[in-house]
Amino acid sequence: MQQLKKKKKKTRRQGPCCFHPPIYDLRRTSVRTPDISFHFSPKKSSTLLTMVVSGAASKNEVSLGLDAKMEEEYASQAKLLQEFTNIRSVDKAWTKFDCGNGSQAMFLVSQANLLANKRRKYMLSAHISDKSNQSVSFQWAPFPVEMAGVSTIVPSPSGLKLLIVRNQENGSPTQFEIWDSSQLQKEIHVPQSVHGSVYTDGWFEGISWNSDETQIAYVAEEPSSSKPMFDGFGYMKGGSTDNVCGSWKGQGDWQEDWGETYAGKRQPALFVINVNSGDVCAVLGIGKSLSVGQVEWAPSASGLQRYLVFVGWLSESGPLRVVARKGGIKQRYNRPCALYAVSSPFHEAEIDELPLKSKETKGSAVVNLTESIISALFPRFSPDGKSLVFLSAKSSVDSGTSAATQSLHRIDWPTDGKPCSSAAIVDVVPVVMSADDGCFPGLYCSSFLAKPWLSDGCTMILSSIWRSSRVILSINVLSGKVSRISPVDSSHSWNILALDGDNILAESSSPIDPPQIKYGSPMKKEAHASGTWVWMDVSSPLSTYSEKVLSLLSFLQFSIMQIPVRDASNNLSRGASKPIEAIFVSSSSQKNGLCDPLIVMLHGGPHGVSVSSFSKSLAFLCSIGYSMLMVNYRGSLGFGEEALQSLPGKVGSQDVNDVLTAIDYIIDMGLADRSKITVLGGSHGGFLATQLIGQEPDRFVAAAVRNPVCNLALTVGTSDIPEWCYVEAYGSEGKTYFTEAPSVEHLQHFYSKSPISHISKVKTPTIFLLGAEDRRIPVSNGLQYARALKEKGVEVKVIVFPNNGHAIERPQADFESFLNIGVWFKKYCT
Repeated sequence: MQQLKKKKKKTRRQGPCCFHPPIYDLRRTSVRTPDISFHFSPKKSSTLLTMVVSGAASKNEVSLGLDAKMEEEYASQAKLLQEFTNIRSVDKAWTKFDCGNGSQAMFLVSQANLLANKRRKYMLSAHISDKSNQSVSFQWAPFPVEMAGVSTIVPSPSGLKLLIVRNQENGSPTQFEIWDSSQLQKEIHVPQSVHGSVYTDGWFEGISWNSDETQIAYVAEEPSSSKPMFDGFGYMKGGSTDNVCGSWKGQGDWQEDWGETYAGKRQPALFVINVNSGDVCAVLGIGKSLSVGQVEWAPSASGLQRYLVFVGWLSESGPLRVVARKGGIKQRYNRPCALYAVSSPFHEAEIDELPLKSKETKGSAVVNLTESIISALFPRFSPDGKSLVFLSAKSSVDSGTSAATQSLHRIDWPTDGKPCSSAAIVDVVPVVMSADDGCFPGLYCSSFLAKPWLSDGCTMILSSIWRSSRVILSINVLSGKVSRISPVDSSHSWNILALDGDNILAESSSPIDPPQIKYGSPMKKEAHASGTWVWMDVSSPLSTYSEKVLSLLSFLQFSIMQIPVRDASNNLSRGASKPIEAIFVSSSSQKNGLCDPLIVMLHGGPHGVSVSSFSKSLAFLCSIGYSMLMVNYRGSLGFGEEALQSLPGKVGSQDVNDVLTAIDYIIDMGLADRSKITVLGGSHGGFLATQLIGQEPDRFVAAAVRNPVCNLALTVGTSDIPEWCYVEAYGSEGKTYFTEAPSVEHLQHFYSKSPISHISKVKTPTIFLLGAEDRRIPVSNGLQYARALKEKGVEVKVIVFPNNGHAIERPQADFESFLNIGVWFKKYCT
């Protein structure tokens, strides 16, 4: 086991520097919301949770049904959890050169607003100067600017303009605002008849300025189709999109959406705004079967950008049966997709110049750029316009797994600037099957920066999973050389925020260290892509935290453990035989030689990963007296493709054995008390947790599950990703078995692989946290299992959160969820 990283005592951090760059109010409207505190009023053996704001709660609130001791526990934990909840997050950052006088940085920050049940967003600016290999100076604005009602923010290529998008509700127009350094230059309102909300979700999202900043391409919901109209005499011929007195709109045909988090959202389509005229045009020539996203302007030999490159997902037809439907795409890389090129609508006269494929009809405007590869995502053009680089999730599409090891590819863009479907695809970074110890394990990347390039024009900087950590990599897209440039000796996780020339703005954190801003500079400019980097601490108002939180975290330590697998044999691949990893967080001092109660934390996916970054919720649980074991069982991202693909077909057995092996490992080391072990997981982590309390009924004193998969036979008919059941239950052949009408044999197999098949043995008290709007694992899954436990006399608590989906991420639901987990575990660990 690596030496435990003991946290140093924290001192109060310095406030903002005295120099403040100009800062501008970009708000349209702003309502100040008061801070909240919690008050618990005893009522015999019950408690009332009331927010101390006029009118926020009444004396008739439903009681929690707690005795006086547990009521006090609720009060104490709620007060502490609020301290953790108030920690803000940096969502995005941008930099721009400032006329030879350093550079300017902008940070988009979000913070939970519990009373409003949403996240408050604000912008904080800083001037960066005195950049050298050993020091850097950040001079922060005195106050942040709240971005009320803002959906997304996109700076122009020069950094001299800022696009603000405000998606409106209840049929109001979408607002586009163009700001310069001193004022609002232009405001464009786009009515619902043109398009709906702009996609800003990070998947379909794509907003791109052209190089001369005269046009903006973006992805938005297509306009709604007309609905049938009825009145007192029946059907109104011709229909209408307007309300007519004495009539009502019918529903019309059901339109399938893209599942979880996209409920009710219409097809994503491509649009372009002419910034000078304010005209908005839909991009023509894209078939209805293609959902679009991640748009980029293509370079042109003439200097006039005429073409757009975007990612397209087929939804109505395709070579694989699992593609002939929409269903769930969120966090699913197994959907085939390709890069396409299309002419800008402001250059329609040039459509006929596009090369046509043999199967295309005259006038077709779309060119498939990646016909020879089944997955292409996140297109980025090199600064010189000679290369188009993209990420591929081909391994995920081929295997059917939700995520897998990725590859990076390059297309040499035609010198005449015209898209070509026959361009050769060059492999830059291949899929890594199994890596030697300490070596690059493969690409596991969830996004690219809008501008990911160093000044040499061929080196990309990105964040990727490396075993149980997130690291920063440099990749030369010409040679394919991959270098880890975040500190190799660091067990922290590193996330890139923005590039500042050949320097890097990043965040570093660990399970016991809240995020800190870091500034990276190459030791030698000529070797910046792969040479040694110096990482400097940045004194920042974004890195100031509650003294209470810092004090509690200072008594914690963590380690990334390597744990040999039990079933290593000649039948396993090399990658699947290697040790698994687990992140262990504990108190830095044992009390009288006794171990704190242990929470075994299990990630979902199953092809997700727990990384050594800061989590407010998990840090809160550790701060109230628990050790934490986060197990990266085989099948997790970051360990090579062989280890990942060893799990499908073995869920409920291999993953369960890996978790039990990790638990036994720390017990044998004297780091945990076998009589005080709890388990926590969501989604597939909930599947694993309920498998564990069924297969090992005497192991766990309490369990907490968030939207768990408890019955695959039920899931396959209700989830937005039914093919997931087939792939994980059957393995690679599951793709060929997939059908929307499972056979009796399939249902029996799903049941045998499910936690519910072990329910007769369960005796562990279990709390269920369920999102009422979950499309991924609908609420019926957890409710069925909870009712069955209650039926056999097991203690059960169920909380269902309205208006929450699979992630249960709205601030009030997230707060209440982890507050109840903390109190539930405390009840059974004392």
